[in-house]
Amino acid sequence: MPYVEQGEGELLLFVHGSLCDYRYWDAQLAGLSKRYRCVAVSLTHYWPAADTPATIPFSWSSHADEVAQFIERFGAGAAHVVGHSRGGCVAYHFARRHAHHVKTLTLADPGGPLRIGDRAPASLPETVNALRARAAHLIEEGQVDAGLQLFVDSVSRPGFWSKSTPNFRRMATDNAHTLARQFRDPLPAYTPDDAADVKCPVLLIDGEKSPLMFRRTAETLASWLRDARRETVMGASHGMNLAHPAAFNRLVDAFVQATR
Repeated sequence: MPYVEQGEGELLLFVHGSLCDYRYWDAQLAGLSKRYRCVAVSLTHYWPAADTPATIPFSWSSHADEVAQFIERFGAGAAHVVGHSRGGCVAYHFARRHAHHVKTLTLADPGGPLRIGDRAPASLPETVNALRARAAHLIEEGQVDAGLQLFVDSVSRPGFWSKSTPNFRRMATDNAHTLARQFRDPLPAYTPDDAADVKCPVLLIDGEKSPLMFRRTAETLASWLRDARRETVMGASHGMNLAHPAAFNRLVDAFVQATR
């Protein structure tokens, strides 16, 4: 997987979410590389690996295993891993399957539904599913900006796309081709039994203004995981590490230092 790195020290690995790539973590590499060897990866099929062969599946499960393969080949030992949104779900299942490769896990607004008891996993309202299907259709028809606006506003807050920085818009546009593939590969439900497989300390971060589904997931996982803590970035929504990078970086740094 393509990656960028900055700094020296223990390995701090960042895993991006939907429509993003290693550029999503620029502010984290700039702020945390004074203490850590910060590495941000682009998962297969995302920019600048958009030409990944079709024979390599686009799959959250494959991405989870690819993170482990990357850490092994990188050769710097086990990592402190940070994942956001879809990347949070990828990082979570990586930690379940490959415990020897992870020291700590930070999940920022982790994506995916919850399964509580015998109830069916929570699902998005049909209106939201229809909106996201419309977003993917617009992108496939060449109306990329309109499709991205629909999707990004649905996972953050209305108007977020129009207020986004040129760098974020460029990144999302470069990865727009992944959206339809993502919808064909829905994230799995979190369960208490799966949470028991996560052995490392976990930090759950949400934004004060994050959509309720993300805040519920963070709250529930904090109660299921054996060694978890939860923090909120005040004044921020889903992209809390972009909107308030200094606050986000402080939370990650304090967490990692406290687990030593």
